[in-house]
Amino acid sequence: MTACPDRLDAIVARLASVLDSNAIIAGAAVGAGYCGDATDERGAPPAIVFRPRNTEGVAAILSACNDAGQALVIQGGRTGLSGGARPQPGEVSLSLERMTSIGAIDTAAGTVIADAGATLQAVQEKAADHELMFGVDIGARGTATIGGNIATNAGGIRVLRYGMYRAQVLGLEAVLADGTILSNLKGLPKDNSGYDLGQFFIGTEGTLGVVTRACLKLHPKPRSRANALCALPSLSAAISLLKNLRKQLGPLLSAFEVIFPEVYAGVIAHSGATPPVPSGAGMYALVEIQGQSETDDEARFAAALMVAYENGVVSDVAVSTSMREYAAIWALREGASEFIFSMSNMIGFDVGLPISGMQSFIDMASRDILIADPDAQFYIFGHLGDGNLHYLVRTDWHERVADAAFAAVARCGGAISAEHGIGLDKKRWLPWIRTPAELATMRRLKAALDPENILNPGRVFNMKATAAEYV
Repeated sequence: MTACPDRLDAIVARLASVLDSNAIIAGAAVGAGYCGDATDERGAPPAIVFRPRNTEGVAAILSACNDAGQALVIQGGRTGLSGGARPQPGEVSLSLERMTSIGAIDTAAGTVIADAGATLQAVQEKAADHELMFGVDIGARGTATIGGNIATNAGGIRVLRYGMYRAQVLGLEAVLADGTILSNLKGLPKDNSGYDLGQFFIGTEGTLGVVTRACLKLHPKPRSRANALCALPSLSAAISLLKNLRKQLGPLLSAFEVIFPEVYAGVIAHSGATPPVPSGAGMYALVEIQGQSETDDEARFAAALMVAYENGVVSDVAVSTSMREYAAIWALREGASEFIFSMSNMIGFDVGLPISGMQSFIDMASRDILIADPDAQFYIFGHLGDGNLHYLVRTDWHERVADAAFAAVARCGGAISAEHGIGLDKKRWLPWIRTPAELATMRRLKAALDPENILNPGRVFNMKATAAEYV
């Protein structure tokens, strides 16, 4: 598909009296940043980038494009890892980067209304100014936007305690493909007055509508926080530790991350940091608590970890005793991505698995991948507390390795995307874990809400089913 100049000129002329002078970038003025996301692959430069300032501007743009049959790629912070924001030939870009307002904090309700282009970090900082916190945190917090996070149902490091992004959204405003505005920002924790239309736009990657504002749930800022880095003999020991800490600490447990030994050693070497516990263990777990009683919470945490040590579940442990140590332990976990991206020929899999089946998946996937590429190298870390592994492979044979990895996911009853979405890059494998009936229903929803197929077309799935989906 190629963009028709006459069609684009007509759209721009229609919008001239609606949008401000900075709302349209065209031709050579379109920067390279609009050609992709956080992956290495670049897409086709969009002929036009529309940059509205408000919901009404979004509605006008979508209405004009829908009437003209013009496809759009929806872009936020462009931090995605599945190609969803990568422009395809003939598409124009709808960028929400200028829609950055964050409303006043409602301290009684514990809510805030934020524009889709506001960054996650900006929301976190505004909440912190009022002794509140937002429940989602990810490494790209300074660039990732609220709209993009909602569109992909982002997760991050504290899903164990606070849930996915879906659990943080009490209401939202979105624009359908024809320019219809749906707005429900009341923020009511309980509202069963008919369909919850907002759910159409959470986790659907901009294919059913464009989120423009959201009412977000906030939580009391923790008065106590501590973390620990544990050395363990195996993944099964880490799972046992998770089970025991859940039982002993309940909702006090806010994060449980695992770092496999290859990644731990690599991060230490790459960063030059002093390891909290020595290398050489079979597994490492980063455990965090957040609570409201500094003395009692930290004592419970230390006692629970001591029991695990005395029972042989944990072979070594370093518990933070200051905010400096707390930050240093988290820096090791966040350093995993930097270490991984420092190497070439990496392919990453963001998979969701039943916790009890994680070892089976690793054994199966590693075996089959080594058949596909005997020289493959494995690097694994992730959010054990919610069943999400970042399973990365260094290989020259990306496609055959991806087939082996996703086949193992399917056999283990998992998800090929736990938190990064499907986008363009993973849709080939979606039928491996979704039934024909599920895919057909997705297409029916897409056809109903976006009959001209202008919103992120070709993302998640193609509108025409292929024979491979029914094998």
